[in-house]
Amino acid sequence: MPLVPGATAQDGTLPDDAGPVGPAGSGGSGDGKTGEDESSGSSSGAKQQRAFWKELPLLVVIALVLALLIKTFLVQAFSIPSDSMQNTLQKGDRVLVDKLTPWFGSNPSRGEVVVFHDPGGWLPENPPPSSNPLVRGIQKGLSFIGLMPSADEKDLIKRVIGVGGDTVQCNGTGPVVVNGKPLNEPYVFPGNTPCSKDAPFKVTVPKGRIWVMGDHRQDSLDSRYHMTLPGGGTVADSDVVGRAIVVAWPINRWTALSIPGTFSQPGINAAGTAAPAAVGLAGAVPLVLIRRRRLLKRLDAGALQSAVPAEPATKAAAKTPAASASGDERPGDEG
Repeated sequence: MPLVPGATAQDGTLPDDAGPVGPAGSGGSGDGKTGEDESSGSSSGAKQQRAFWKELPLLVVIALVLALLIKTFLVQAFSIPSDSMQNTLQKGDRVLVDKLTPWFGSNPSRGEVVVFHDPGGWLPENPPPSSNPLVRGIQKGLSFIGLMPSADEKDLIKRVIGVGGDTVQCNGTGPVVVNGKPLNEPYVFPGNTPCSKDAPFKVTVPKGRIWVMGDHRQDSLDSRYHMTLPGGGTVADSDVVGRAIVVAWPINRWTALSIPGTFSQPGINAAGTAAPAAVGLAGAVPLVLIRRRRLLKRLDAGALQSAVPAEPATKAAAKTPAASASGDERPGDEG
């Protein structure tokens, strides 16, 4: 019968009446290891297993804290719930949103795809939460760390067309014109027109706000259709969660969301920057003139001060010959 290692595993010693350890055939270990070695190995493995289970809760807590910090300050994943941004974004895509740069005062720029909170009245009321308290608790916990959308948040995703100070307009089917520059928009959904005949507009975007439109123009309830609400269809910069920087899921649709080149065309910033530049120039000209006058006065005063000491020296030089002519010489100068 095989040996039962119970006695040896309990205290790690051999019984007093145990004889010498025989060869493998007589119940000993074939590799020369005693029961004590086997017992210590199994005991060490058990300790390692217990240590892992003790550390597991700490590892879970650390992972949750890191997820919360990343979601709050760095990036957050959002799921696309509709077709309003086709074909740039498809329903069911997951995008990563940069939440870090807004903390440093960065404002939305033209051409960016941004996630923003409902300014009020853009979305219908959220469905009531689940009546199951367990489901509600799990949903709140996962949404708190960013692994699940919150049932209380109402967010949208659109493309920024105009920023504060811009004049954005469109008539008929387009194109969209920003500060007098027509946009070339290849990202607009195929078969759509840049504008809709039923929603012409011309708006000057207030400072600190943005004008947004969906890429699927004929299937997007964007700024054009909320001009009667407070804000005139614009969205406050403070309502912007962040810029969508990449499509992260599904993997076969992974792509970076860059700013189209049409928003960098020459002159598109003229309306937003010409007025401040003109005001700055108008304010600088008087200051330059005043400073120039003061500098000229200082130069004139310095010239007068340098000319005043020269007059006594001239007079002294003039008096010297007179003194010599009156016979004021030293005796013995004549030969």
